[in-house]
Amino acid sequence: MKLPIYQIDAFTDKVFRGNYAAVVPLERWLPDSLMQAIAAENNLSETAFFVKNADGTFSIRWFSPLTEIAFCGHATLASAYVIFQRCDDLEVIEFVAKAVGRLTVCHTRNGLIEMSFPQRRSEKLDEIPANLLRGFRYGLKKC
Repeated sequence: MKLPIYQIDAFTDKVFRGNYAAVVPLERWLPDSLMQAIAAENNLSETAFFVKNADGTFSIRWFSPLTEIAFCGHATLASAYVIFQRCDDLEVIEFVAKAVGRLTVCHTRNGLIEMSFPQRRSEKLDEIPANLLRGFRYGLKKC
């Protein structure tokens, strides 16, 4: 099986800058284990996979080298870039993702890509998570 795989530098117009993501366009979904293996082999923070739906929207999923994740902004932006490059006449992309719903991406008149991010409700915590506290302590240690 041969698949196209793009490595995109998101948030920049310069090579070897920005935030890297792999993008894999698919005609239909692959088994989760295969997508996870592809992401692990890419060894980038995220690999995005997308499938075009019959209604013109694109379903999208994101995998880190270790697991599937709920949302990734820069890999979504990279996926939009790939779609816009492949479909010259397209100006708006509607992504559909299980965890976050619909994400709209527009190709602006000045050549930029504009994306709407999902809204997540804040959640009040009674206690600060122990892992977060450990992370702060680790970051504050003197050399």
